[in-house]
Amino acid sequence: MCGIFAVYNYYGDVGEFRQRALELSKRIRHRGPDWSGCIIADNSIVCHERLAIVGIDTGAQPLTNEDETLILTVNGEIYNHKKLEGELKQPAKFKTHSDCEVILHTYNEIGTDVCAKLDGMFSWALLDRRSEKSRFVAARDPIGITTLYIGRVSAHPETVFISSELKSLNEECDQIDEFPPGHYFDSADGQFHRYFKPDWWAPERIAVNPVDYRQLRESLTAAVRKRLMTEVPYGVLLSGGLDSSLISSIAVREAHRISANAQSDGEDIDTRGARYYPRMHSFSVGLPGAPDLIAARKVAKFLKTAHHEFTYTIQEGLDAVSDVIYHLETYDVTTIRASTPMYLMSRKIKSTGVKMVLSGEGSDEVFGGYLYFHYAPNADDFHSETVKRVHNLHTSDCLRANKSTMAWGLEARVPFLDKEFLQVAMNIRPQDKLCSKDLMEKAIIRRAFDVEFADAGFTAEELAQGPYLPHDVLWRQKEQFSDGVGYSWIDSLKDWANSRVSDEAMAGAKERFPYDTPETKEAYFYREMFEQHFPQKACLSSVVRWVPRTDWGCSADPSGRAQKIHEKAY
Repeated sequence: MCGIFAVYNYYGDVGEFRQRALELSKRIRHRGPDWSGCIIADNSIVCHERLAIVGIDTGAQPLTNEDETLILTVNGEIYNHKKLEGELKQPAKFKTHSDCEVILHTYNEIGTDVCAKLDGMFSWALLDRRSEKSRFVAARDPIGITTLYIGRVSAHPETVFISSELKSLNEECDQIDEFPPGHYFDSADGQFHRYFKPDWWAPERIAVNPVDYRQLRESLTAAVRKRLMTEVPYGVLLSGGLDSSLISSIAVREAHRISANAQSDGEDIDTRGARYYPRMHSFSVGLPGAPDLIAARKVAKFLKTAHHEFTYTIQEGLDAVSDVIYHLETYDVTTIRASTPMYLMSRKIKSTGVKMVLSGEGSDEVFGGYLYFHYAPNADDFHSETVKRVHNLHTSDCLRANKSTMAWGLEARVPFLDKEFLQVAMNIRPQDKLCSKDLMEKAIIRRAFDVEFADAGFTAEELAQGPYLPHDVLWRQKEQFSDGVGYSWIDSLKDWANSRVSDEAMAGAKERFPYDTPETKEAYFYREMFEQHFPQKACLSSVVRWVPRTDWGCSADPSGRAQKIHEKAY
């Protein structure tokens, strides 16, 4: 992944604006510390900050076609780039080995239809100069794994700003919005167009397919396998919980399988990563003695990974909160709680030389894994809530996973949000996903990988490899990341906020923050820090707060321990 910044149809002298544009692009250089690029054409400017993962020798951006009538800047990974290259109808001269260049040549043939063909995580902006009036197209991946913002200046509505992060726009634009996932923007009509239209997208449409455990397992395995595309050292984030442990186990198995077999020219996916770096590295973080550290240690030993365990102190975490808010560009309580340890861990991972990691985000939304799902009134409501949570991932877990890692130039990939896997998982009837006091949350995905479960449909080859995970890890209760790093972490954040926000200040919260008024001292404290970094009113519109379904009788506190079903509820 990288950082992109572009301005279409600049209202002033674009040549004079170049230096300012470079300064604005530099604000997201943490996303791409390896190289920078800038092209000016037709009163527009396209910038790129590169994190080299694939095509490291030749993949500098912005990318152009032969006559430079198409100019492209991309943040992301295109896992099916080999397949798309093979589908091109006209010979194309590729200038780089980047997986992203295929976007340019496919767009040249089919225009904006390229968006629906891409399998990956991406945000990109393209300047099309083939006609007398240039055209500007920007797009974001289906779920919003990558971050992207669009900005405008009300006095100059013809100008469009695009950036991977808010901090490159807040001083230039008086209107800033999060770019909607699964859409592209086209300057030809000035509108957003939805290209991602799966049959499961409407919350009111209730899925009816009975679970096929083998299909579920195979589709997740395929999602992990395609994400081993890399030319740099990589690893897995391993909290010791179900989701990260499953991804780690699959990644280890697939890396072994790939490295043991010869490369096939007919294979549609790029598997160089597992051939270059067959030994899997795993990483965990927490306060000393944290539940996640203990569980991760056990999983790493079972999987025989090269395990790296990082600890931090409460004070180190508190000291980092302001920086976390700056990088995350949110004041949402649960996002900040979980992002801080991930932010600290990402810095330490980068120091090891690793530049890409697999992570377990998305499973809780897909399968109803949050503990408040135990209180769903019925199966239909359960299903609708999972769909809505997937819709909103870009405001919470995707934002956290992307920005807390990219703050240090570390790329996180999320197999649970693979669009082909989602097509399988989101079409499973809710009756097969329900949890209860007698059935643990996400039992469906646990069973799919449990060799002791008779209906899982394991092949003889799979059974010969033994269990995917130790039984007690596979059936470990959900711990939200901010809890699992150490229960005292959230308690300390609350105590810190209570000591910094007076009762008088809290009583005046409505007057101080009339928009989206904070309801706790912790929320008030984070809002203050957010507005110190981003004082402009336009910065508020992209922030969304994560809260459980209080209308289901749940606590409004986003911590898993706030739900009575938790083994150590408070």
